[in-house]
Amino acid sequence: MKLSNKILGAAAISVVAAFSASPALSASHGPVGACLITKTDTNPFFVKMKEGALAKAEELGIELSTFAGKTDGDHESQVAAIETCIASGAKGILIAASDTKAIVEPLAIAQEAGLLVIALDTPLQPINAADATFATDNFEAGRLIGAWAAATMGDAAADAKIAMLDLHESQPSVGVLRDQGFLTGFGIDVVDVNKWGDETDARIVGNAITLGNNEGGRTAMEGLLLLEPGINVVYTINEPAADGAFETLNAFGVDTSGVLIVSVDGGCPGVKSVAEGSIGATAQQYPLLMASLGVEAIAAWAADGTKPENSPGLDFFNTGVNLVTDSPVDGVPSISVAEGTDRCWG
Repeated sequence: MKLSNKILGAAAISVVAAFSASPALSASHGPVGACLITKTDTNPFFVKMKEGALAKAEELGIELSTFAGKTDGDHESQVAAIETCIASGAKGILIAASDTKAIVEPLAIAQEAGLLVIALDTPLQPINAADATFATDNFEAGRLIGAWAAATMGDAAADAKIAMLDLHESQPSVGVLRDQGFLTGFGIDVVDVNKWGDETDARIVGNAITLGNNEGGRTAMEGLLLLEPGINVVYTINEPAADGAFETLNAFGVDTSGVLIVSVDGGCPGVKSVAEGSIGATAQQYPLLMASLGVEAIAAWAADGTKPENSPGLDFFNTGVNLVTDSPVDGVPSISVAEGTDRCWG
């Protein structure tokens, strides 16, 4: 049976279209308003992003309103949040988009109304639909963990059985970039780098949806183990999904010492999982930097119409990524768990 294109949904997970908006600062801090729209208020990555944005907004005297959905994929409520921002007279929007294609039109309306649109973490499709993007090089983050996994396995990589625990069926850019980066780093032909799931390499057991949370990771891992009990490599979109996958492997009685789990984020709980051995390596990104740079960009736009510049040679501003592991391999740059702990967040 051909399994490489099998897509499994995370059962019993509903997408709740409900955002809560709350003004972060009083109008006395100044006339410049801005909005931060994240995917959830529970994922540690977005919690830290919100903290960074609020701290920088307070420092600069910007009135920041924050919006967060109940689950990843809550596109309709992100649209409602954009409408609220426009109506409020805000000068700019910082957004980590759930649906990176469908959100482009609502954001274009915001731009027509004079708002600066900054994408955080997750590039829009096309990327130039935002005025600027502050993000990790998500393809490189995936490539690092893929190259590390392949080098760690050595010759056994030729017979790997790989579980791909992805983000959402709408394939937002962040999910595509990490997935395709991992496969490229592992040495697998990705066919079309702009989407996941079309690969024909027999080593891929299948793709499963996690919604980027622990419950989704558990359910996705369970479905793929039912297809192939011998899975020995697990790619995960982020560390909450990785922790869920590890829990399911243990529940199924799998000897986890023979399974490599790799992930992306680099939050303190994720780095701790690397230290404890449940995650072999993770690619660490820096949400505080993304958020603070985004708020600074809106302040500059409000002051004199200045737009931020991209990193040299890129179509976004690269906020950096480091592979964190205590099992380094030749040819794949990394930092230790101790250094990752010093730099972690959440």
